[in-house]
Amino acid sequence: MATLNRKLLRDLWRLKSQVLAIASVIACGFAIVAMTFGAMESLRTTRDAYYEEYRFAHVFSHLKRAPLLVATEVGRIPGVAAWDARITHYAALDLPGRPEPSAAELISIPDTGQPRLNRLVLRAGRLPLRGRNELVMSENMASALGYKPGQKLGVILGGKKQPFTLVGTALSPEFVYVLAPGQLMPDDKAFGVMWMDRSVLEAGYDLMGAFNDLNVLLAPGVSEQDVISRLDRMLARYGGNASYGRVDQTSHAFIDQELAQLNTIALVIPPIFLAVAAFLIHMVLSRLIDIERPYIGLLKSFGYTNWEVGGHYLKASLLITLVGVLGGACIGLALGQWMTTMYQRYFHFPFLHYQIDYAVFALAAIGSFVAAITGAQRPVSRAMKTSPASAMAPPTPPVYHATLFDRIGVVRHATMPTQMIFRHMVRWPWRTGFTSLGVAMAAMLLVCLFFFFDAVDALVEDFYFQSNRQDIVISLSEQGSDRARYEVANLPGMRRVEPVLTVAARVSREQLEQRLGLQGIEPGTQLRVFREKAGNPFTLPAQGIVISDQLARLIQAHVGDRLYVEFLEGSRRTVPLTVAGITAEQVGVSAYMDRKELAGLVGAPGSAASFDGLVDHRALPSLLRHLKDIPAVVAVSTREQAITSLREVMAKSMTIVIDFYIGLGAVIALGVVYNAARVALSERSHELATLRVLGFTRGEVSYVLLGEIALLVIAALPLGCVMGTGLAWGMSQAMQTKLFRVPFVVTPATFGIGMSVVLLSAVVSLLIVAWRIGRLDLIAVLKTRE
Repeated sequence: MATLNRKLLRDLWRLKSQVLAIASVIACGFAIVAMTFGAMESLRTTRDAYYEEYRFAHVFSHLKRAPLLVATEVGRIPGVAAWDARITHYAALDLPGRPEPSAAELISIPDTGQPRLNRLVLRAGRLPLRGRNELVMSENMASALGYKPGQKLGVILGGKKQPFTLVGTALSPEFVYVLAPGQLMPDDKAFGVMWMDRSVLEAGYDLMGAFNDLNVLLAPGVSEQDVISRLDRMLARYGGNASYGRVDQTSHAFIDQELAQLNTIALVIPPIFLAVAAFLIHMVLSRLIDIERPYIGLLKSFGYTNWEVGGHYLKASLLITLVGVLGGACIGLALGQWMTTMYQRYFHFPFLHYQIDYAVFALAAIGSFVAAITGAQRPVSRAMKTSPASAMAPPTPPVYHATLFDRIGVVRHATMPTQMIFRHMVRWPWRTGFTSLGVAMAAMLLVCLFFFFDAVDALVEDFYFQSNRQDIVISLSEQGSDRARYEVANLPGMRRVEPVLTVAARVSREQLEQRLGLQGIEPGTQLRVFREKAGNPFTLPAQGIVISDQLARLIQAHVGDRLYVEFLEGSRRTVPLTVAGITAEQVGVSAYMDRKELAGLVGAPGSAASFDGLVDHRALPSLLRHLKDIPAVVAVSTREQAITSLREVMAKSMTIVIDFYIGLGAVIALGVVYNAARVALSERSHELATLRVLGFTRGEVSYVLLGEIALLVIAALPLGCVMGTGLAWGMSQAMQTKLFRVPFVVTPATFGIGMSVVLLSAVVSLLIVAWRIGRLDLIAVLKTRE
């Protein structure tokens, strides 16, 4: 082994604690890249393989009723590779042992077994037999309820409760993410998917030889929009709603949203760690080169070139980075597999393809080494430019003069150790600033990461308490008349009832359009609140249309603009409507108008698809039991149930994530504070030992060094909070999707948590350094030349 290489290994071993701190920061940044991109690629690969193997459709159409003969004509549309005509319907369930109402989407499967598209993955049991009251339940719902094949349950078919036997559990690529209409998070006990023999659903809903749902698989390279246009024209006479592609299919859209958010995290967070690592490498190498100035001069005197000397110190930074990259790769692979497994439970995949993207690993490694070289560039350049004569001479002592603090009298009455702290900080402004900035970046990261939990709380508050104030939503199997409103109002415990009419529609402005459910709301509603972007509430106008701010962005509409609304059911008219208001919402794409005006436009006066209600909470259990026995009620969701489900999902999936993020911030804080304190100790050990000999106590000597670091940490916390707030705002903007907007809300608790973690990490670092100060060998230190 070459002489310089042996020296390099000895130096790194001597600085092992600092090397470990820097490598840990690099490892965290690399691990995040490996974890997020690994999970992202695995999720995408698993999804695509699942879609391909089980023939997930590309285009989806819903209609009132059409004969099966029409479906054969769909196969003649150019570009259609396969089609599947089926029967689907929402139905209420009577589940044994569950007093609350539950619902399911019922889907027919052919007598021959597996459907042509969206094939089932049987997880237990078998498929239903022809003509029998048997069903296959989605595995997630069966697991949540504890049901196994052989379980008996009741299903409301066509207004009549019928007994069914659970004969199997299954998964489907169509329902990787199962979400009840109008809900933010899955509730597997309250809503699921069930597959039945076609003949049973034909009889239950009077659809003999007909279908009301169509799935289409496209040939490669075919224009999806062209097929959708042809399909809509063909199915319009049969009450067909606008067809849509995978991008608007609920399950697929949620997966796409998760992939986009993972990509944002992977691109934003790791550069923070690399920037801190570059700073730490710069700090350690600068001090090492200052200490070894005589050795650098000696090496050059013996014939070592500038490039050899510079390469020696550059290799130190590269070796530290290599340790971090290897450690980060191991941690990232383990975390990536864990995250992918978590997604498998969250998104209900039947299998898992964990993928390692070696290109991403290579790019992350290159980025880490570039950061190391950037941090080492100035100190290495200084070592290369130093001549042998100047290097072997003692360094020029620093020039001490009155500082700004001295001139304005800030420290005039302070103790001598305190004056030493302030003077040292002022005389080394760049080091002071960068040390404080490094600590601030740790606080920034923590504030930004914990901001997401504030955002979720704000989202729940806005959706369930501010915008929607109803305690319960009762959905009907068929649109009801005004008479149904009074029947619902007379149910036990109901304090207020407001009908809601939802009509499938296509809203367009010029060339931009969106498909959505246009909601007809009661004038003077007290359960739905419309607010401007500034937060000011406004009432629903009697004429015109109110759109959400997300819809306004998508179709570039403003108040006063004219939109064209094509109703996809009922009269199927296209009418011009003026934008009467834009309401700020965090979830979905929505549009609202006066219920009676909407009912008149679609030709269904006085109708309602669901009812919002306020309930006496003492009577809620009896109300839910009563609703289970009403055949016309297809689904019931309560605010309490929805929030509980959301909290359960958050508790299961976020606990480990919280701990991991706390660890990330702590690593940065530990790395910065410990390295700063260790460098300061190595620089000032002669000075501190002298103070001890002059009579200063161990506590006073420790205060001179650690007080400076503590002051820098305290000064960094407000800056970190400001920087974290800015980063949180950037993340909230980058993670906006069609389904959700991330509210920009940072609470005082988030600042408190971020600062507490940084302070705790700093205290641990300073205690370690204080222990080292106490172990200083005064004689050995004083014999060492500064």
